[in-house]
Amino acid sequence: MGFVVQAAGPDAYKLEPERMDSFTLNKIAGAVLMVLLLTMSLGIVSDIIFKPTIPGEPGYRIVLAEPQDGTSEVEAVPEVAPIGERLLAASASSGESAARKCAACHAFESGGANKVGPQLYDIIGRKPGGLGDFSYSSAMVAYGDDKGEWTYEGLDNFLANPKQYISGTSMGFAGLRRPEERADLIAYMRSQSDDPAPLPAPAQ
Repeated sequence: MGFVVQAAGPDAYKLEPERMDSFTLNKIAGAVLMVLLLTMSLGIVSDIIFKPTIPGEPGYRIVLAEPQDGTSEVEAVPEVAPIGERLLAASASSGESAARKCAACHAFESGGANKVGPQLYDIIGRKPGGLGDFSYSSAMVAYGDDKGEWTYEGLDNFLANPKQYISGTSMGFAGLRRPEERADLIAYMRSQSDDPAPLPAPAQ
């Protein structure tokens, strides 16, 4: 609040407050009103410019590609040739290399001793679980009682996955997955016999 000096006489002065006129009040009120109008105008313009688009169906639609013929494609599992056909192309020398995987537990030569597993000399035609000086699992003994002898096909299936083919066998070997490697190993075991069993017919 300011003060003005007003002469009351030639030798005396007095102070009185400056009065705010109505014009100044109108300017202040107009400025406040202008700010309010500007703020409201900015809000309206923003809503017009940035108006959101609300989809008729909420969420996202995921479109999956479908096969052209309408059927799903399944990769074909390669067919394994019968052991009779594979033995015709098998290599006993390659089978000797494969036999090294088994040498810690089995002997292949004539007169070989039992190790962790029984000796495998001349095994084709022999009864599974039939060696009297080796303690077989009950599962192997039961298999021998059922089948009577080791055949080329039975040996091939057993070497592929021992525990799956004879459930309960004590053999811990995981198996030979490649059919050609199994055929080579069987050809090597056959070659160790003094009287090899006849090869199976290729059609079997």
